[in-house]
Amino acid sequence: MHRKSEKTLVILKPDSIQRGLIGEIISRFERAGLKMIGVKLVVPTAAMAEKHYTTDPEWIMKTGRKSIEAYKKNGKKPPSDNPEEVGKKVLNNLKHYLTCGPVVVMAWRGIHAVGVIRKLVGSTEPLSSDVGTIRGDYTIDSYEIADLDGRAVRNLIHASGTEDEAEKEISLWFKKDEIIKYNLVSERILYDINLDGILE
Repeated sequence: MHRKSEKTLVILKPDSIQRGLIGEIISRFERAGLKMIGVKLVVPTAAMAEKHYTTDPEWIMKTGRKSIEAYKKNGKKPPSDNPEEVGKKVLNNLKHYLTCGPVVVMAWRGIHAVGVIRKLVGSTEPLSSDVGTIRGDYTIDSYEIADLDGRAVRNLIHASGTEDEAEKEISLWFKKDEIIKYNLVSERILYDINLDGILE
């Protein structure tokens, strides 16, 4: 697949919807030159949320290990030293978060779509996200506060981490006929090799 055809999945989580940030977030992706190729408003079921987070069968263990390391790095005692136990706790918090209200699920396409959107979104924790990123500009949550409250960090948005992850997630949320193929006039500027369609 050519880089110009790279696809990625984005989910605007319930806090994005409740705070009226849908248009603002979409406009950032559009201004970067990406093209929306699928969109739907849904209230995910717990089963769908679990499928989403576990498209990688190692997700629970990886997430558990990562969480335990983060606790220890910050000089805190993890809730358990068992990665599976910690991973399942994180999954339950995320399931509750994703299913508490409507979300907007989108598929986007364009050059380096996965990396561009990850850069625009910012790091997973809003507190440590750079100014200028979506999470850095529009929310103030942190892992510390989320842990104290016993919930998932409210970070507005999910964005696929890799091309492989994106393919799996898009096929989970969208049927083939829900992904639309169409042209945008702006693509001639972004992708035309010689820019020879400008002057008359």
